[in-house]
Amino acid sequence: MGALYRAPSQGFKLANTTPLEFLRQVRQEVGRVSWPTRKETTVTTAMVFAMVIVAAIFFFLVDEILARGVQLVLGIGS
Repeated sequence: MGALYRAPSQGFKLANTTPLEFLRQVRQEVGRVSWPTRKETTVTTAMVFAMVIVAAIFFFLVDEILARGVQLVLGIGS
């Protein structure tokens, strides 16, 4: 089994890579990755939760304003 690659003007071909060679290459690539620290991950996660809460409040308020506007214009709902 090999990886797909595209040779110039030849379409897609299968690279001659053995499964063991592929795993070795994967291990090398994983070693090159710049992994975030625990603190960076925690801060990023907290920011995501904060933005989700802000977005939820924003869309709740927009929904309430639109619902009251529709009730006012159409005179339906309670």
